[in-house]
Amino acid sequence: MYFERKIFSQLTGQLPFREMVVLTGMRRTGKTTLLKMVFDTIESENKVFIDLDNILDQKIFEENDFNSIWSNLKSFGINKEEKAYIFIDEIQSKPEIVKTLKYLYDHYDVKFYLSGSSSFYLKNLFSESLSGRKVIFELFPLDFEEYLIFKQKHFPFPKTFMEKEKSRNYIVFEKFKKEYDEFLNFGGFPQIVLENDEQQKRRVLKDIFNAFFEQDVKTLADFSQINVLRDLILLLFQRIGSKLDISKLASSLNTSRPTIYSYLSFLEKTYFVSFITPYSKNVDREVSGTRKVYACDSGFVNLFAKVDAGNLLENAVYNCVRHYGKVHYYQKRSGGEIDFILPELNVALEVKTKAIHQDIDKLKNLSQKIGINESYVVSKDFVDLRNIISAVNL
Repeated sequence: MYFERKIFSQLTGQLPFREMVVLTGMRRTGKTTLLKMVFDTIESENKVFIDLDNILDQKIFEENDFNSIWSNLKSFGINKEEKAYIFIDEIQSKPEIVKTLKYLYDHYDVKFYLSGSSSFYLKNLFSESLSGRKVIFELFPLDFEEYLIFKQKHFPFPKTFMEKEKSRNYIVFEKFKKEYDEFLNFGGFPQIVLENDEQQKRRVLKDIFNAFFEQDVKTLADFSQINVLRDLILLLFQRIGSKLDISKLASSLNTSRPTIYSYLSFLEKTYFVSFITPYSKNVDREVSGTRKVYACDSGFVNLFAKVDAGNLLENAVYNCVRHYGKVHYYQKRSGGEIDFILPELNVALEVKTKAIHQDIDKLKNLSQKIGINESYVVSKDFVDLRNIISAVNL
């Protein structure tokens, strides 16, 4: 059974347009399944789904004369005289075909949908070779709304934060409290969400972690100190929601600051971790500020680091709000802090396991001082106060 992701309508919405659609993201987030769902919506029979992990499928594009590729596609029922829909999965398995795709795009009426597992590779390649010919979408592990869909317990989440605050409901909280605890503990990788056995969930999480090293680290990067990279990841998990001190990380791992910077860049571009910078109306200060770190999935954090409940919740909240656009944090020199600022929505969020009046007042006062009038405390436990959003409704 297939379950629809939020991004699905955006992908199908690209069908009438000429640009290639590139779907990227971390492994095991469901890119192949999602592309197949889009593929099935196309009424035309002039379509084909190609998996480049299959060596035989790779041979389709191994022609010196790119025009001859149509002869290979003819065996799949593809006619070059009418609009063709070509879906290519795992494109990083044959990177040299990008020039081929560019030629076919420029000379024929063809709509491409492409998927690949790492932006570290894909973004660099496509930005140079397919400039002006592509639109990129990123797929992440499930947020909690999608998690409920996969559990066949779909509940329509309000879209705006103001609506989320107004729809706060104790019955809804009690109904989904158990599921939210499971979401925090095991995360949002689709395969894990669909698995009921807890031991099996842990095993699959370890498999995904190991696959990252075997399939991404070893094939996409030339790192001589793989163990240092592994230990860095474990240290980052322990520091979820905290500001990074590069010098301390380098000292702890007995390596150089440039090495740490290089590894952090790789981890970010392969979607394993994310960094947010301090909020400032001065762009230069924002970019140069100390970054906070968050993991791609709370299941990894809980399995490998065992952080406290507040940090685990903050990581899950970040992964649920990142879909709204840019995310920053704010901290005054005197120590006042806001967990998340969403500048495109002019919204401030503070995360608490159980919010109290003082949290609301403190956030409101600090937010207004920096020109943000809409602010909410996200609480894991149900609290029936104004300006509170239940984490289960996020």
